[in-house]
Amino acid sequence: MSEAEAPSGPLSGPSSTAWRRQRLLRIGSRSSIVPEEAPSPPSEPADETTPLVRPALVTHSASYGAAARPSFLARHNLPSLPSLRLPFKSRSSPPTPSLDRTASSFLRFTAPQRPISAYDASYQTSPTPAPAAQMNGIRVWYSSFSSIDWLHDAIKDADRLHRLRRRTSLRARLRTASDRLVGWLIVSLVGFLTALLACLIIRAEQWLFDVKEGYCTSAWFRPKRFCCPDAHAPDDPATPFRPATLVPGLLEGAAAPEICPAWREWGDVLAGAHASAITEEWAQYAAYTFLALLLAGLSAVLTIYLTASSSFTTRKDSGILSPDFAPSSETKTPRAALPEYGKRRVMYYASGSGIPEIKTILSGFVIHGYLGMRTMVTKAVGLALSVGSGLSLGKEGPFVHIASCIGNIVSRYFRKYETNEGKRREILSAASAAGVAVAFGAPIGGVLFSLEEVSYFFPPKVMWRSFFCAMIAAITLRFLDPFGTGKLVLFQVTYDKDWHAYELVPFLLLGVFGGVYGAYFSKLNYLWSREVRNKTWLKTHPIIEVLLVTLLTTVLCFLNPYTRMGGTELVAKLFSECKPGADHGLCVLDPPHQTLPAVRTIGTALLVKAFLTVITFGIRLPAGIFIPTLGVGACAGRIVGLLVQYAQHAAPDSPLFAACGGDLSCVIPGLYAMVGAAAALSGVTRTTVSLAVIMFELTDTLTYVVPVMLAVLVAKTVADAIESKGVYDLVIELAQLPYLEAKHQFVWGSLQVRDATDTDVDVIRLDRKNTVRTLRDQLLDLVNTGDNDAGFPVLRRDGPGQRMVGYIGANELEHALSIAADDADTAVQFSSGSSARGRLFRAGRSSASIVSAGDEDEDPFDFGVYMDQAPVTVALNSPLELVQQMFVKLGARYIVVVNAGGYYEGVIHKKAWLAFLSELEHKEP
Repeated sequence: MSEAEAPSGPLSGPSSTAWRRQRLLRIGSRSSIVPEEAPSPPSEPADETTPLVRPALVTHSASYGAAARPSFLARHNLPSLPSLRLPFKSRSSPPTPSLDRTASSFLRFTAPQRPISAYDASYQTSPTPAPAAQMNGIRVWYSSFSSIDWLHDAIKDADRLHRLRRRTSLRARLRTASDRLVGWLIVSLVGFLTALLACLIIRAEQWLFDVKEGYCTSAWFRPKRFCCPDAHAPDDPATPFRPATLVPGLLEGAAAPEICPAWREWGDVLAGAHASAITEEWAQYAAYTFLALLLAGLSAVLTIYLTASSSFTTRKDSGILSPDFAPSSETKTPRAALPEYGKRRVMYYASGSGIPEIKTILSGFVIHGYLGMRTMVTKAVGLALSVGSGLSLGKEGPFVHIASCIGNIVSRYFRKYETNEGKRREILSAASAAGVAVAFGAPIGGVLFSLEEVSYFFPPKVMWRSFFCAMIAAITLRFLDPFGTGKLVLFQVTYDKDWHAYELVPFLLLGVFGGVYGAYFSKLNYLWSREVRNKTWLKTHPIIEVLLVTLLTTVLCFLNPYTRMGGTELVAKLFSECKPGADHGLCVLDPPHQTLPAVRTIGTALLVKAFLTVITFGIRLPAGIFIPTLGVGACAGRIVGLLVQYAQHAAPDSPLFAACGGDLSCVIPGLYAMVGAAAALSGVTRTTVSLAVIMFELTDTLTYVVPVMLAVLVAKTVADAIESKGVYDLVIELAQLPYLEAKHQFVWGSLQVRDATDTDVDVIRLDRKNTVRTLRDQLLDLVNTGDNDAGFPVLRRDGPGQRMVGYIGANELEHALSIAADDADTAVQFSSGSSARGRLFRAGRSSASIVSAGDEDEDPFDFGVYMDQAPVTVALNSPLELVQQMFVKLGARYIVVVNAGGYYEGVIHKKAWLAFLSELEHKEP
């Protein structure tokens, strides 16, 4: 790294990790034995399963000195859930082959990396910084897989607003007004770009799905619905269709294939004009299977080779956490002085729906690259490919991830959000609402979904902007018209009959079904992922798993028209009502003879879809859960509706059906499908209010508010009784993501604060001589215990105990040490208050050579500017519920515990608190 790019002082921007690593290596070692050449650490094959679990506890070798102190989790035998480590690519056996390097350079859309200013420079360099901001200390950029400090970001933003609004000149007022408009401008851009990208994905998915069946002779790039627009029924233009080639006599009551002269199927092309029907059918199946495998395999390849977490690097990450933290050819540092690393698990950023990870990020977790450009492009392309392959998955959940990527990318160009992680999460909450709005055409439901399910911090200002962002996205998508129907989605219905009191009983039963299905689906998917996907050979062969699931899907789905069609089309047909002239296999005109074949066909689709969704959700490609779940619930609801319709025809004069007044068409099976779909989705995701509103906007009807609400509430109640966690919470648990659940009520019993306090954490004592070398060694010990997201309490002796002076984080200490690395034996100070600033450099120190002239008033050996002099504290005899509320509502990163006399007792870090809660939850009856 050139001297011009080196950090110029405490407020400089992030340097490269390699530069910081080399600087720390210059500091020296505690051992006097210096080998001629230190070997590189042995490489370990990366684990291609759930990401980010803590590696095994390691100790220093004999030449390094005493063994490292065991971490708080290891001492208390707590699970490793919250303590996550950055996954890295090993040297000799990388999890993603050489294509990683090519992919990262190919997809680096901004060729030279944009300069990044210091995270706290904007308010710490003020001529009159606020006392609160000054006492809170300087923060450097958050490393990947670390937690943000909500309190620090809130203090920084309050100081920024104070400096912005304290002046009354015209120019100052214009700057204040522009600052207020920046947020609205960002959410407008996010809504527009989200709708634009969603339209492109929908159009691409439609063509890719249809190309498995054949192609349009008039224009090869058109899907079938646009190749033959006149084939739609005039009374139901929103109802899409797919080719429905069937084996004669296989399914009674199935829809007849639509006639489209411009559409030519692959069976006709491959088998020839004079081939038999069986030959043509086998040729059609072969082409269908080959193209499905090709699309799914390509999606998996893009996901695995372009978005592996090990391929993402950033200057914001810690230098000492890098796998390349080893002696270079220019240094003579002992290998024993370097941290050792075991296996690292790799996560693939573009796989899955992304909602569990978005929830974790919005709760204050940092994952660099997860919301970046490369991930967004790969997710969009891979999503179109995976949905087009015909797998039992949906594109609606991934739209939330894609919208969040857009929100993150747009906010980078505005300093107000780029340098404040807390503020940036306000934009991500609004983007999540826009993602649901374009997925279902439900802007209001999107806002409520962001509030209920995704967001962690949702003040009124965020709600207004989320509503505006969702509205812009819905309006844009309406004008783009991706479905060619003039509507946002394909599910709108026009039921013209009201529901009756006797129907509350089947609606209640559908709610029970949705709860049972949702609970057991979540359990089975969790067990499949944990026991089969992560403990068998599928663990190291994710692409083969994708191909096997795709092959099984084609075998089970090809012959049934309702499993063969896309999930959106299936739900639309199940929701549709039977108007005169409509004939798509679901309209029973003669119940005594047609009900049983229709129930058998739909029941087969239900079982196949449910089974395939269990083994499909979680494979290494973009995949959502919304549409498959709606399809299963709609199948169950349609079956119940057909049975009620059959019962009315069998006994039209029964008192039970007296409200129908002899009308044999008063039962609407499509209504039961809608209620069943809502119940199943509520059982799987555990959403309630937002789901009900989404269903109302989705179907464009408010007549059936009570049935949907009843089914949703019953489904959630039943599902919670069977399995307390929904599918997203189980994915978070399986992926070892540090998510603090604010809704769960814990029973503390006889537990006290001392039971959760880490009293053995390493500290910096001011009554001892602290040098650059000793602090570097303490930092390495902290990293080796796995507490890299923690820091050091700074204490001074006061009578019988230790008084708290401040707290310095590991990242801040690393930044300070890299600047002062040239003088290993120089004493380091931790000045408090205003004395921490304005100290001149001492003459003759070589570290001054890396500091620019503009920073000559900063002493690189005074680390007090990085110290939080007012950390959140709690008394040792406080109730544990107070600690929980501090972490949940204040967003604290750490809490210092003091006794009744004000003396230091220990620290509770957020990740250790999560492990403590996890252990407590497992002990609850």
